[in-house]
Amino acid sequence: MLKWAKELFPLCRSLTGEGTRKTLRYFKLINKEFKILTFKSGKKVFDWTIPLEWNIKNAYIQHIKSGKKFAEFKKNNLHIVGYSIPVKKILSKKKLINHIYTQEDQPDAIPYVTSYYKKRWGFCISKNEMKKLPEGEYRAYIDSSLNKGKMELMHAKLNGSSKKEIFFSSYVCHPSMANNELSGPVLLNAIMLYLKKKYKKRKYTYRFVLLPETIGSIAYLSKHKDILKKNVIAGYNLTCVGDERNFSLILSPRENTISDISLQSALIGKKNVNIYSYLHRGSDERQYCSPLVDLPLCVFSRSKDYPEYHTDKDNFKVVTEKGLNGSLEIFKSIIDGFENGFYPKTKIICEPNLGKRNLYPTVSQKGIYGAEIKNRMDIIALSNGENNIFKIAQMLNVNLQKVLNELKILKDHKIIKF
Repeated sequence: MLKWAKELFPLCRSLTGEGTRKTLRYFKLINKEFKILTFKSGKKVFDWTIPLEWNIKNAYIQHIKSGKKFAEFKKNNLHIVGYSIPVKKILSKKKLINHIYTQEDQPDAIPYVTSYYKKRWGFCISKNEMKKLPEGEYRAYIDSSLNKGKMELMHAKLNGSSKKEIFFSSYVCHPSMANNELSGPVLLNAIMLYLKKKYKKRKYTYRFVLLPETIGSIAYLSKHKDILKKNVIAGYNLTCVGDERNFSLILSPRENTISDISLQSALIGKKNVNIYSYLHRGSDERQYCSPLVDLPLCVFSRSKDYPEYHTDKDNFKVVTEKGLNGSLEIFKSIIDGFENGFYPKTKIICEPNLGKRNLYPTVSQKGIYGAEIKNRMDIIALSNGENNIFKIAQMLNVNLQKVLNELKILKDHKIIKF
């Protein structure tokens, strides 16, 4: 995952254009099941319109007298306001500053700024760099284009014996920021690889979507809303999943869907877990969970709020191999929960004799029954065929992976069936 992210980091992604196209095709080489979907500029999708296709080759500010360049796009693609119109003009420093964006509370950071739906142009630099701009005239140069073209996104479906779907989504419209948003797409692809390797015959169907944020999910829903509403039983939006600091969950509006419960069960016992209500939404869950769509979807992140967010400081000091792998382990356990027995049920009337199976002490004495034995007995007691595995973990306040491990033991000893 880290390798993929580092290779994709230099590309200038946006809602449309070459950087996003190259990113999608990169992932298509990893998971060939992906199919590209296109939406032409100007097409109406619900209350929105697909924008013009934007591409950029170069941009900079140049001090006329000294010839020194600032805010060079080729050095950092965050230096340009996303979707800037082409510009080639000479203007005073005073007028130029009206087109420069800084992050006031982070004077050393280059901010990420976009203007997708209103034509404008601009540059982004750190507050400290702007203070160093010499007096005089400047050349503002942006070699970009806005033309009728297309917006691309892609999806893949891994079929199972059931048409009921587990849905994963992430977005690919951000330029060079590692956590927001390269971590989400690389995690999504790693989850696909895990599924294909471990579960060649699947109980459930899994759908994966990579798209530009907001307009991409709206466009996708314009084509697939009905089938998603019919079949999706759990969905996860993946964003900012690469750091090591926290685990974060934004609940669905209902707060009690399988998605909500599964993630909460997988996070039991983890350090620095933050659970937010849907009122803290901020990404494509706004579309998937909107009132007339209402998919059972929640959001998984590592740190939801972090100081490097939407600046050039969001780099590989933030995103680490350990952080990404920690996120992948969460979803491995959730997938194992779906595929290895969603609704466990005891096979034995009354309590099973665990002692003869070496699963319970054969000496009875106060104080010798540890948490492992207690959990084992409680899991059997709750395995009535109606409680799903995620709910059992939540009821016992025991991490999902531990419940999975215990259920495997009980299944191997022919105590539990699925």
